Amino acid sequence: MRIASFNANSIRSRLALILEWMKANDCDVLAVQETKVADEEFPVSEINSAGYEVVFTGQKSYNGVAILSKEPLEDVQKGLGWMPEDEEARVIRGKLRGVTIVNTYVPQGTAVDSPRFQYKIKWIRGMRDYFERDFSPDDLIVWVGDFNVAREPIDVYDPEGLYGSVCFHPDEHKALDYVKDWGFVDIFRKHHPGEPGHYTFWDYRIPNAFKRKMGWRLDHIWATRPMAECSVDCWIDTEPRTREKPSDHTFIAADFDVS
Repeated sequence: MRIASFNANSIRSRLALILEWMKANDCDVLAVQETKVADEEFPVSEINSAGYEVVFTGQKSYNGVAILSKEPLEDVQKGLGWMPEDEEARVIRGKLRGVTIVNTYVPQGTAVDSPRFQYKIKWIRGMRDYFERDFSPDDLIVWVGDFNVAREPIDVYDPEGLYGSVCFHPDEHKALDYVKDWGFVDIFRKHHPGEPGHYTFWDYRIPNAFKRKMGWRLDHIWATRPMAECSVDCWIDTEPRTREKPSDHTFIAADFDVS
């Protein structure tokens, strides 16, 4: 089973790329973040016409998550289900062949001294409650998405200069590790331990950030240990970032040997 994740920064702007990439890479499941479209305007017919199923939750101009798949998903649920702020469209999940895929778009945090940063910390920690409420670490779960956190120094281009900034802050690391300790494995790091220079995000605001390799690994594929044992590969496809008018993120994908 091939599972991938992509922050599209507008699904309508990148739909042709998404469908092309899914077909070229024989992708079973693609989790998309920042769809930035209200549900009534979501491009369902175009996706269905290309041969894929889709579930989604969105809002106009901001946030939004979706899961595209070759086969229909079961047990689809939207939202965290407990936070008052849950009107932001950031979480969706579904089950395929016994595997639960959870797609999240974690809040960015704006600035360390802003209320949105504290909201981000609360939101991340709330994901552990989300998993504890409905699942066991022994279940087959793949948690994917734009986590908006680079966990390790090798996940950013300038760890000393960026340390303490939004998306590379010790409070974010503690919050994310709190969720990870519930029973998750970073699948990319399982297959690429200690390797620097692997990024999924390059800031539009930095001139030629992609060519200058000024990136962050903000997009992740994590799995519970039973599912991680089934993983056979994980990689980042940087080619889409070279396209005309690309997203500021690119695709990350993993293969799992499951029936």
